[in-house]
Amino acid sequence: MSTLICPPVLTSPRDDAANLLQAFKAGFGCDTGTVINILAHRDATQRALIQQEFRILTKDKDDLSKRLKDELTGNLETAVLLWMHDPAERDAFILREAFLRSSLGTATEIICSRTPSQIQLIKQNYHKKFGIYLEHDIEAATADDHKKLLLAYVSIPRYEGPEVDREMAMKDAKALYKAGEKKLGTDEKTFIQIFSERSRAQLVAISSAYHEVYDRTLKKAVKKETSGKFEEALLTILVCSENPAKYFAKLLHKAMKGLGTDDSTLIRIIVTRTEIDMQYIKAEYLKKYKRTLNDAVHSETSGNYRTFLLSLLGPNC
Repeated sequence: MSTLICPPVLTSPRDDAANLLQAFKAGFGCDTGTVINILAHRDATQRALIQQEFRILTKDKDDLSKRLKDELTGNLETAVLLWMHDPAERDAFILREAFLRSSLGTATEIICSRTPSQIQLIKQNYHKKFGIYLEHDIEAATADDHKKLLLAYVSIPRYEGPEVDREMAMKDAKALYKAGEKKLGTDEKTFIQIFSERSRAQLVAISSAYHEVYDRTLKKAVKKETSGKFEEALLTILVCSENPAKYFAKLLHKAMKGLGTDDSTLIRIIVTRTEIDMQYIKAEYLKKYKRTLNDAVHSETSGNYRTFLLSLLGPNC
């Protein structure tokens, strides 16, 4: 669900490209306000068309993203450049950077919070852009059960509809109990198999069955029986099967609480979720933290960087 605000006056990609070119030539430095005003209010298709028109206008001498890199700085540059990507290409870029920097938390977030169809597109873009398979980088950058789970999660096609098999959910709940809380030690293989093969709706049904039979949550069982990045991946899959907006609201709060701000997380989540489910994330944020996400972002950022993020977030509600 997009939160993008339509521009007050409908403009064509050609007009937008011309106005951006003008903004770059604006006397002393760049007219950043115009850049934000145009790009923050255009969806992925419109942004791609603007980039095409920009190349035509400059007779293929200038690429819009390269020009933005030259004209902008700091967190604003990072946010705008990330925003310019097509969504699947953007996720592929974030993943590649995460593997190169050993940011396994970010890699886990991207992989385990995406739907099977989104993962397929990411894999295609990853190979096309970097000449390497996503699985190869997972293999090289991760270890043990975390590696096994991520490899299974990006390789196994999963059903994306709402239908569930209650009988199978009960069977899986019992298998997870037997593999975890019932025994000494943990049979991680069972957790990997069920979490990587079942649909989101089916996982919700398994979680419900687990609670019904054992009077405790599957989430608590995962926390008790697993640890480290493996635990993080399982919890991400589980929480995102129930309510992805709640998962991202929590990550955003964590990025802004205490001294300082984790700007890379703030940028990554706002930019990647604006065209997907930002309205729901904002609602979850308000419900849990008793303040609007816009107010939190406003207090943690400043200048053009703040303006850009708030433009993506849309109305303060």
